[in-house]
Amino acid sequence: MRQSHKPQFDVASAVSQGQRDYQEDALIADFPIGSDLGFAVLSDGMGGHTAGDVASKIVVTEVFSELKLQSGNAEKFETNVGEILKNAAVAANECVLGHIRNNPQTRGMGATLVAPVFIGNNLYWVSVGDSPLFLYRNGTLQQLNEDHSMAPQIDLMVSSGALDADAALNHPERNCLTSVLIGDEIARIDCPQSPFELEHGDILIVASDGLQFLTDHQIAAVLENNSSKSSSKIADILLNELEGLADPDQDNITFSVVKVQHGDHQPAYQDLTIADAPPPTPGTLASDAFRFFRRSATSTDAPQ
Repeated sequence: MRQSHKPQFDVASAVSQGQRDYQEDALIADFPIGSDLGFAVLSDGMGGHTAGDVASKIVVTEVFSELKLQSGNAEKFETNVGEILKNAAVAANECVLGHIRNNPQTRGMGATLVAPVFIGNNLYWVSVGDSPLFLYRNGTLQQLNEDHSMAPQIDLMVSSGALDADAALNHPERNCLTSVLIGDEIARIDCPQSPFELEHGDILIVASDGLQFLTDHQIAAVLENNSSKSSSKIADILLNELEGLADPDQDNITFSVVKVQHGDHQPAYQDLTIADAPPPTPGTLASDAFRFFRRSATSTDAPQ
């Protein structure tokens, strides 16, 4: 049941190649102006020269196309959104397999997936892998989706006293994925059937794990200090924080910031759209590092 307060979404995206030789992230965000339905689809490719960038684009294109097709009827879409999301993930995995069969040299490529869907004040998602979906609410940052990597198990060992915290942080298997879209059977799909209820003032971040070169505490501090600013300004600050680390191992960085606002609480932002480079080709990401932000109620880095 939709709540009486119709939300609006202030959305901005940021992309950087970091210190990697390849840009293996892909992202599409679609939040039409005046609609209380929107979604983002993000994928972090794996495989480097084995075509991780191709895998992520296949996944994003397949999932976005299915969501765009099915969302034409909003009421029917919400009724079946869980099944639609899960089927889209399975279809994307099959597309990855099809590409590998036709291009054997790309065997070993794969990609994560995280796709949050906003319908009114209800949030749904599907995710496979370790790309996080964060919620910032009332001063607290939490990850909503499952982390399909070894990190949760390693952290559990720390809490039980079986492993030192410093050893856990630098554990060589910490970032090993336990589920991924690689053309094989998908080990785990996180796709809750019941929606997460959004509130005015919530800030959502859907990201590749490159954002997590910042700690949760650092991300939360940025959001706490800048929660009244627009999504584009928050995205700019987060990217600057990452660049300030000057980490020689910085992974690709890709994320969207989504601010949830009810119609009777619309702020008057003073900061303007920032665009230090042209936007990416529709449905793809540029191979060179750049940043791109759009401050509005819509972000449509998607095929027209």
